[in-house]
Amino acid sequence: MSDIYIYYFMSNEVNGENSVSVRPATLEAIKGRGRPLMESQIVVDHTELDSFLAGGGESHGMIDIDAQIWSLGVGAASRDREAIESTDDMVKNMRDLESRERRKQARPLRSQRIEHAASESNNQTDARDFMHFGAGLATE
Repeated sequence: MSDIYIYYFMSNEVNGENSVSVRPATLEAIKGRGRPLMESQIVVDHTELDSFLAGGGESHGMIDIDAQIWSLGVGAASRDREAIESTDDMVKNMRDLESRERRKQARPLRSQRIEHAASESNNQTDARDFMHFGAGLATE
């Protein structure tokens, strides 16, 4: 078990324009591709590394929040597994503590995701807003 740090980065574009990466990557993977945005640091479990380096998907917003929630959940589950398998009480306690901390970090992200989803649904146009009424009992 080990934590890996990943970052979004400003990518080097051929036409001279810079853009923020769609997916985060390790500092090693970013070398030669751009400049890491250190303030975007995300801690993930080593078992998640491939999914972040693989790229793809949409850019920021709810997708990123979902990825962070998922990452924290996987890390917590990994530590739970290690706590169960360990025979050392000190290791069990540390892994339990790490698991609880990851779940605690996920709580505000879940709230943020709910708020983000609510604001997106408020911005969507409902087809009923534009419904035209035809002839009927009320209009005859």
